[in-house]
Amino acid sequence: MPLSDDQPRTRTRLPVGEQSSPQQNHRQSRPLRGLLAVLVVVTLLVVAIAIANRVTPGTGGGDGGGSADRAGSGAGPAPSGDQPAGTTVNGILTGYPHTEPGAQSAATNYAVAIGSADMFRTDSRHAIVATIADPGALAGLQSRLDQGFGGDTATRYGLDAQGHAPKGLTFVSRTVPVGAKSTGGYSDDDTKVEVWCTGLTGLAGERSVQPVTTNWFTLTLSLHWTGSDWKLSDYTSRQGPAPVPADQQAATADEITGAVQQFGGFRFAR
Repeated sequence: MPLSDDQPRTRTRLPVGEQSSPQQNHRQSRPLRGLLAVLVVVTLLVVAIAIANRVTPGTGGGDGGGSADRAGSGAGPAPSGDQPAGTTVNGILTGYPHTEPGAQSAATNYAVAIGSADMFRTDSRHAIVATIADPGALAGLQSRLDQGFGGDTATRYGLDAQGHAPKGLTFVSRTVPVGAKSTGGYSDDDTKVEVWCTGLTGLAGERSVQPVTTNWFTLTLSLHWTGSDWKLSDYTSRQGPAPVPADQQAATADEITGAVQQFGGFRFAR
């Protein structure tokens, strides 16, 4: 029956989710577009910050200690971008740039050479010293290193007078630089570089009474510019700094021997 004008009318309301109109759809799309705009702005900001903070090659210098804003970062000196060395003599890189980074590169690689197993054999030791030493300091360095690596030292590691290991055993002596820095100020003629190192030393094999162990030490190398290259004029060594040893199971004699034979050492360390 039709309702009269003075009778109450009943309206049916659809649930909110079922109501639809162009105006409502337009209002609902606004939050989505706003969210997308915010995401785009945030993404652009992140990209801009990443580009601004990116370190480009050649920055950071070779000051050894790093700039003040890098102190404590653990990153160490950034690469200089210069060619590190030009030639190889007796397996050792030579021909370093006449710069502070060049001096640090020379010192680092000379540390590797001084800490190698070849230093325990007279002929190879003399070849190494002749390659890295300043001619004016050659005789004195040769005498010191002969005393340091020959005679009683070789015997203490179980080597014979010629620096050879007993049959069936492999002698290990490797120096691995961890970092380098100039010390006492850089000069174009003479400079000092400290090289923080870890090393492996001992006899690898089943019958070894001198198992391979690790140690930490710092070498201070005095370098002299000869007119064409940085050469070693003097050196000192001190223990540490040594980190807390890890709770790690030691490898077997066979594993150490295999690793030494399969993994070659680095010719260029920095």
